Amino acid sequence: MPAFPDSKKPPLRAALLGLLVAAIAPLTVATGSADARTDIANPIADAASIGVALPVNPSELIELIGTAQRYTKPALQTVARFIVPGDQWDSFNQIITHESNWEVFAINPTSGAYGLAQALPAHKMFSEGPDWMFNPLTQLRWAYRYMVQRYGSPNAAWDFWQAHNWY
Repeated sequence: MPAFPDSKKPPLRAALLGLLVAAIAPLTVATGSADARTDIANPIADAASIGVALPVNPSELIELIGTAQRYTKPALQTVARFIVPGDQWDSFNQIITHESNWEVFAINPTSGAYGLAQALPAHKMFSEGPDWMFNPLTQLRWAYRYMVQRYGSPNAAWDFWQAHNWY
């Protein structure tokens, strides 16, 4: 993994790498790795050894995080329009705007909710793909399916959000 001098390390990247270690640390318990928090390569290898498909090595992860940070709100909204039916779009857009303002790496400092839809716990998005931490398409697919499964539709989810200030 490329090393960043402490003074030049992007804080978001450092935080996300910490999240990645935390997300796959439980896998190291199952495989007996000694200290998951000291070396990210060991948990990744451990996860692969028990059949968990991780999409990238740590160097590629840093590159993907950098790429995802460059997605603009209008670009993400355009992608979401291919997932969300037109009659549900306004509600979906309102929820994502209120929850994360279309920031792929949004983290609620109080609850730990993460991503575009502020999933809690964040790893629930793994159901849409192992790249949930940094892939906005995975997060958007998860958000739409969550709204449909829990509320029936994004419109119903938005109605709930307006009544409770959360969904």
